Amino acid sequence: MTTAASSVADALVEMILGHLSPGASLPSEAELANQFAVSRLTIREAVKMLEGRGLLELARGRRAVVREPDGSAFNDFVVSLIHNDPKGLFDLVELRISLETMSARLAAKRASRAGLQALESAMQGMRESAVDYNAAIAAGTDAEPADRRFHDFDLQFHEALATASGNRVVAFLFEAMSASLRESFSMSRRGQTMRGSTREDTVIAHQAVLDAVRAGKERAAGEAMRQHLTDTERDIRAHFSNTGN
Repeated sequence: MTTAASSVADALVEMILGHLSPGASLPSEAELANQFAVSRLTIREAVKMLEGRGLLELARGRRAVVREPDGSAFNDFVVSLIHNDPKGLFDLVELRISLETMSARLAAKRASRAGLQALESAMQGMRESAVDYNAAIAAGTDAEPADRRFHDFDLQFHEALATASGNRVVAFLFEAMSASLRESFSMSRRGQTMRGSTREDTVIAHQAVLDAVRAGKERAAGEAMRQHLTDTERDIRAHFSNTGN
């Protein structure tokens, strides 16, 4: 059954999406109550619903403010899916293959000088972290900090590629998946080790994408990314095979 608060919430969504920009304030509770012919309590309930959906930001003593879209709701869904059903990671990889293959092709077509610099910076970070990781392993010291940096630069590369694509929806979706991607990277890395692959193999795979993007070769960029993510899927399967899931 639809409540008065949910009906008002739906109307407010139309108002927000159709007429208000991020950072704009809603009308006062009294104005909204008069506009929708409901009580101020109903308005408060409706506004709280939209806060929960990530559309509004509330603070004591001021009107509700329209939030900048950040993809948190989508991210929460994907993280929950992975935690409740680890094989949901394969759904994520399927999405990544479609999304990032397109992203790589678009980046090869549209990447600016700044976009290429961001990709090259991430690549350099991956290379240096891989060297630090191997040095720590050889010395018998803690390699975890270097491995975390490698993960961070890996994610940074994919984020930079999404931005370089020039497609704001692609960039938004990738940002929304960041937490779940970190988890998939961790499982992929374990599976990679089981298959006998190394951090250097990952660096080479990313370099192939970057080289094609820099050369403006759309098809080659897409195929390099598809191959990398196909290998990622194999790594995750190796991880699950070892854990018995």
